[in-house]
Amino acid sequence: MKDPYELLGVPRSASQDEVKRAYRRLAKKLHPDLNPGNKKIEQRFKEVAAAHSLLSNAEKRARFDRGEIDASGAERQGRTYYRTYAEGEEGAKYRGSAAGEGFGFSPDDLFADLFGKRRAGRTVRVRGADISYAATVDFVEAALGAKKRVVLADGKTLDVAIPPGTEDGQTLRLKGQGMPGLGGAPPGDAFVEVRVQPHPTFTRQGNDIHVELPVTLPEAVLGGSIAVPTLDGRVSAKVPKGSNTGSVLRLKGKGLPDRRGGPRGDQYVKLKVVLPDRPDRELGEFLERWAETHPYDVRGKTGAT
Repeated sequence: MKDPYELLGVPRSASQDEVKRAYRRLAKKLHPDLNPGNKKIEQRFKEVAAAHSLLSNAEKRARFDRGEIDASGAERQGRTYYRTYAEGEEGAKYRGSAAGEGFGFSPDDLFADLFGKRRAGRTVRVRGADISYAATVDFVEAALGAKKRVVLADGKTLDVAIPPGTEDGQTLRLKGQGMPGLGGAPPGDAFVEVRVQPHPTFTRQGNDIHVELPVTLPEAVLGGSIAVPTLDGRVSAKVPKGSNTGSVLRLKGKGLPDRRGGPRGDQYVKLKVVLPDRPDRELGEFLERWAETHPYDVRGKTGAT
């Protein structure tokens, strides 16, 4: 496997935040969902994911920098470390140093332990490494929940359940879907970062949905029913007489589901009065007559006069 720093394009002095940003940038570019059928890009995505998995783990990164493990996370030959564990323990705890440094164990004994063979009644158990992935979903999928297929590091695919109300940048944990463990230890977990694509109409504020909707001059002045897009499809809403640009309609319960089981959010519709695309002669003539007897100041209230 290539050097993880080179794969992510960061120097060895890079901070954890810099490593994370570099991974996000590359994962977004190389994700198989955006490059269907491109095996070369898919392989590079797997390498980048594995590099991030190693460098995002402070302990593994430190051991790699010291030359104790290679880029795949395996112990380097000649620098194998002897580990002992309490019975039934899944996590590794060091009780020793490099092979041949003060313990008198042979490299064969040490490698036998590392690969799960029994020695002195004990079996080395090392939990598998965690792996990070990214999944891009559209706004409505994240809002209402969906199934998304993720390509794992070994080339297998997994259908991930995106919970309703998922936010951009939220990470989902897939227990046991990481790298396999050693010596019968359990596998690691997979962490899927969800990236929510922006919507052309909706914006999210907490569990509420906000949308700006144009209305005609007659609809604003005379009122009437209009069709409003929501997460669940179009619904009918009533525009009150005399509505103006900036007037807001509230559609109760048309927002996002609450992730904690609370009530669903609301949708707020901000009206925007729009005149005809082309000047209308009759409308102009009417307004000239109307303005002569109905003067009103719209800028005085704002101090713009």
